[in-house]
Amino acid sequence: MQKPNFVPLAILLALGLLATFMPALPTKIVTEGINSGDTAWMLCATALVLLMTPGLAFFYGGMVNSKNVISTMLQSFAAMGIISLLWVVVGFSLSFGTSIGGFVGDPRTFFLFRGVLDGKPWALAPTIPLALFAFFQMKFAIIAPALITGSFAERINFKAYILFIVLFSLLVYAPLAHCTWHPDGFLCKLGVLDFAGGTVVHMSAGWAALASAIYLKPRKLHAAEQVLPPANIPFVLLGTGLLWFGWFGFNAGSAGAANPLAVSAFATTNVAASAAGIAWILFDVARGKKLSALGFCIGAVVGLVAITPASGFVTVPVSLFIGAVAGVTSNFFAHLRSKSRLDDTLDVFPCHGIGGMVGLIMTGIFASKAVNAAATDGLAYGGTALFLTHMLALVLVSAFTFGTSFALLKLTDLITPLRVSEEEEELGLDVSQHEEQLLVGA
Repeated sequence: MQKPNFVPLAILLALGLLATFMPALPTKIVTEGINSGDTAWMLCATALVLLMTPGLAFFYGGMVNSKNVISTMLQSFAAMGIISLLWVVVGFSLSFGTSIGGFVGDPRTFFLFRGVLDGKPWALAPTIPLALFAFFQMKFAIIAPALITGSFAERINFKAYILFIVLFSLLVYAPLAHCTWHPDGFLCKLGVLDFAGGTVVHMSAGWAALASAIYLKPRKLHAAEQVLPPANIPFVLLGTGLLWFGWFGFNAGSAGAANPLAVSAFATTNVAASAAGIAWILFDVARGKKLSALGFCIGAVVGLVAITPASGFVTVPVSLFIGAVAGVTSNFFAHLRSKSRLDDTLDVFPCHGIGGMVGLIMTGIFASKAVNAAATDGLAYGGTALFLTHMLALVLVSAFTFGTSFALLKLTDLITPLRVSEEEEELGLDVSQHEEQLLVGA
């Protein structure tokens, strides 16, 4: 029996009480300039992006061993609940509020969604309500910390996980989102192009995953070089399908409207995923391995990651190249990782970190104003400045995300132990953390 702890419940109830005193009643809901077609599409896109998080739960849950399926899946679902509330309270303000030095938003701007229902549409999405833009961006904020969970699967204390994702969202994700996507953001003013989150979501999650794998050290079985098989490959296939489907909202929705740019992003997304999935398994074959369902699924997700920053800036043929390069590159780094003592359980850094960096670099090479008038031509079209800017951003974002994430892991560990005991790890987190169990074969 666990010792009772009323503090978390008291915090939630106090927050709920505060919300009743600050209900953010609209004075006049803005309707001028709102396009019903764009609004309908963005409602669908927002729902598609949310679907990606349950998809991730199946994707990761199928790859861990059978004693940790529920705990791994719950980590993604918990992010849906925790980050949704955090976003309403202060996350949206920190990401898209009035800029403080180009690095973070003023937390007072939209505190508890003040002024969101009746606010003017966001400057880069002028034909949809501000509230819809806010909720579309919320789904990105949810999946970013959920992606990290694959790196410390099978050994993290669930309470510590909750604290860490709150800190990560406030101190890593929100500043990166502001710097990259706010018109007054530091990276935005520098000229960095990130259409749908290759830097903000995938590089941040990838580098945080590497920091987590280093800080939490290897699992006992990994240290003993005992590898347990994935619990459920069909779960991985299902998760891949949900992720691929939801990613159309992730990338095409980032156009902010139902327009030709959304169609272009939709097309590049599908082609890159296809190319990367095939490239991953063909690289396996080239190394003497058999074709595998797991390999294709991981490769397809890598392609989706790599095309994310470029999806609204490159052509369809170029997306095929980006997917193929990303599939081979991430596979290579995953293979290197498997030969090391680094225990990134589900290869989050090789897939999301490396995939995100490949996407950022490729955007710097192949972005074209012919595809998106808001873009700058990349290196392939004479745009040396964009390429150099992206290389600088790669270094800055990597250093900031890794360093800050490592510090937050240390802070979390000081407050509550990050890692479960050896006995709990041996028992499995499903039982030791949640007193639930997957009945295999039932």
